[in-house]
Amino acid sequence: MSIAILHLTKGGALLAERLASAFPNSRVIHDEAPIAEAVKAVWGQYDGIVFIMAAGIVVRTIAPLLADKKTDPAVVVADEKGQFAVSLLSGHLGGANELARRVAGITGGTAVITTASDTLGLTALDLWAKANGLVPEPPEILTAASAILVNNGVIRVHAPGFETCSLPPDILAVDNPDDADIVISNRIDLPPGTLAFRPRNLVVGVGCNRGVPAADIELAIRETLANYMFSMHSVRNLATIDIKRDEAGIIECASRYGWDIHFFGPDRLNSVSGISPSPAAKRATGAAAVAEPAALLSAVADKILVGKTKWKKDVTIAIAEARFTL
Repeated sequence: MSIAILHLTKGGALLAERLASAFPNSRVIHDEAPIAEAVKAVWGQYDGIVFIMAAGIVVRTIAPLLADKKTDPAVVVADEKGQFAVSLLSGHLGGANELARRVAGITGGTAVITTASDTLGLTALDLWAKANGLVPEPPEILTAASAILVNNGVIRVHAPGFETCSLPPDILAVDNPDDADIVISNRIDLPPGTLAFRPRNLVVGVGCNRGVPAADIELAIRETLANYMFSMHSVRNLATIDIKRDEAGIIECASRYGWDIHFFGPDRLNSVSGISPSPAAKRATGAAAVAEPAALLSAVADKILVGKTKWKKDVTIAIAEARFTL
């Protein structure tokens, strides 16, 4: 975790150097320029920022810079004697709660944590979801789900078709969706009002002609998923033949969404049985098919979820479902 440490006073400078010696990837900043300019210069450049100054100054300074809790850095405010380390911003996902605890551990002070799940000793749903590769859709439902957990002390989860193992004691698996508070599903045809967490367990096999733009590949994936009622948020990675390692459209599309791409040679693709062969693909690539076997190999699955689907003759899409365990 990269950390910027900002201070205003001589006492703050002493503590800043002490903290910097304990955090290998850190930088102490004491700028003669106004504090707002110094903060603006480092905002977004570090995973966390420790301010050694009054909380009021920090609040007024960072207010114009706030964007989203998924992207804002962890912010911790400490007094110059190190008596308190306050987790002010991005407590869970950003890591401010843990950063505050580390600062307090160094100074011998007290970490001040105000997030409800921490103070009540409950699971932090955002961290649990992240650790399990789950994506709340839309993101705002995470607040609603967290409120259920805080108010009831437990939250009930329905995960049809998925294995559950070693769930936290306050997250209960239920068989009946009517009894569930949240549903773990890659399907978009859920009842209205469902709080859905999307597992990233869909592998999209891609075959395409040379030079197909990334926008066309993205649209082909989007339309295929929507037609078969699957969430875009559940895509784990793309898969294709190894001669497409330099295919700009596939590479750019994957990069936009942070997807990995798994590549397979013709021999591996041809080793997969039960696929729909294509003479054209065989002539062009040496593989009897690309999208379907690539998806199956990447997902380590033996059954295709969505068979090869042509999109405007330039792109072929197939979808397989990887094993997923909570």
